[in-house]
Amino acid sequence: MAGTRLDPIDRKILAELQADGRMTNVELAKRVGISAPPCLRRVRTLEEQGYIRGYHADVDPRELGFEVQVFAMVGLASQAEADLSAFEQKCRDWPLVRECHMLNGEVDFIIKCVAPDLSSFQSFLTGKLLTTPNVASVKTSLVIRGAKDEPGVPFDVLEERLKTAP
Repeated sequence: MAGTRLDPIDRKILAELQADGRMTNVELAKRVGISAPPCLRRVRTLEEQGYIRGYHADVDPRELGFEVQVFAMVGLASQAEADLSAFEQKCRDWPLVRECHMLNGEVDFIIKCVAPDLSSFQSFLTGKLLTTPNVASVKTSLVIRGAKDEPGVPFDVLEERLKTAP
């Protein structure tokens, strides 16, 4: 099971950094119960091993003028690996696309977009997304409001699961 390769201190470090990535190494070490030098070594190792992918500020899109958030469900004409990869690359290139996930089922991809206004999103939709080769269908849903936007993983669930693992 993933997560079992980490010891409890590593998991605690990850949980603390997920909650507050700006804390100092000294504060982190205090919270996880070790001294600062080994804590820093552990953080560097967690970064090198890919457990920590980066550090980001959680900015408010609306405060910055991005009033529109849309989820678009995209169906492709072909699901050949080259076509899937080409669509994923397009999504990485489009600034308004903030997330892109390939799905199993009726829809091939769901993408999360932000835009300053509905007109900007419509321009992206009609000028880029709908005209992209291999895009067969697009259904969009405008976000009215968000009830939860929690990044990362629930470490309490992981710890509970590890307690019951054989």
